[in-house]
Amino acid sequence: MDKFLIYSRPKNTSTSSESNVRIRYGTSENGKNQAMGKIYSKSEHPIDVNKVDKDALKIAGRLNKYGYQAYVVGGAVRDLLLDRSPKDFDLVTDALPNQIKKLFRNARIIGRRFRLVHIYFPGKIIELSTFRSLSTAEEENNNIYGTLEEDVHRRDFSINALYYDPIQEELLDFVDGYADLRQGKMRSLIPLDKSFIEDPVRMIRAVKYAQQLSMKIPFRLQRSIKKHAVELERCPPSRLTEEMFKILESGNSAGIIREMLALNLFRYFLPVIESLVHNKRGQDRESFFKGLENIDQRVKEKGEKRRGRLIAALVDGVIIFPEEWENSVALFQDMFKEVKRLIEPLTPPNQEVEMAVVWLFRQQGMQAPASIDRRRRPNPQEAKRKRKKPQRRHSKKQA
Repeated sequence: MDKFLIYSRPKNTSTSSESNVRIRYGTSENGKNQAMGKIYSKSEHPIDVNKVDKDALKIAGRLNKYGYQAYVVGGAVRDLLLDRSPKDFDLVTDALPNQIKKLFRNARIIGRRFRLVHIYFPGKIIELSTFRSLSTAEEENNNIYGTLEEDVHRRDFSINALYYDPIQEELLDFVDGYADLRQGKMRSLIPLDKSFIEDPVRMIRAVKYAQQLSMKIPFRLQRSIKKHAVELERCPPSRLTEEMFKILESGNSAGIIREMLALNLFRYFLPVIESLVHNKRGQDRESFFKGLENIDQRVKEKGEKRRGRLIAALVDGVIIFPEEWENSVALFQDMFKEVKRLIEPLTPPNQEVEMAVVWLFRQQGMQAPASIDRRRRPNPQEAKRKRKKPQRRHSKKQA
């Protein structure tokens, strides 16, 4: 259990909105009580507990029942404070992975570097992690667990370091992240000379948050991103691929990619497209972003997630169909190769690239080859046969 359980009201407050906020204290290195953070009660923050995923509530309730802490954390808290609908509900706790697994039959421990628990529900997975330590030994052993106060300082930005207790309906803030969120302020919790070396993808997250939350990236943070952009070369293609799809599925891809171009980040994701866009001017350049704006609108209005459609939007403004071709099959094969070239080093499955070419054909008013359509849409009778359960084999009775 957490030892930091001393609370009080602040003696002096600068704003009436925080006049009743409690202060959470802990014990400092010299043994004295030290203010650790703020606790906003139900009436002092805008989160509606009814908007928290019901299964996340059940997980928190069961952990509390057995004496453990449980908090919704990260992007879900940020979105709830902004009256948005979170995509995922991640939780943190002081329970260890093996202790969590004993409480939930539908739980599975994953990871080697740092063990997490996935709790499975129909159509979704809720991720549960144990508080992480700030111990320097963690470089050798990432499964060193800590306190809630330590876990806070493992977060990337202050707006992602807010913790919500759905049982008590309290918001815990150790780093003034709530104030930063209200002021539209982007602030790194990890020293800038260390943060992006530890995890280069944090640079992309900074750009995404700024665009999605209408925040401005401070000058020092921009300068650090430009300085460390080359660190993205260390990211494997599989991770770059997933990050690019997250951007395309965000509904803000046009703005995010504009900012990535300005900060010299885009070249490490799509160097061929970056060079083509960089060399374009005026209307030719804007045609690239027009395709992204169109897919952003589809994502927002229709929840578009088909990856073939997303890839098509990404290359639409730079790909060129030849004026003459031998036949549709040869043309399709050529355009497939061209899309693959344009999106290197990203590695989506070939089927998704094929679907992208189908969409590009449609935009040209052309029909994809019949062989592709058949592969894309399996015969209903064939699909039905595949769904049939195999008959059981009955062993012959011995005479």
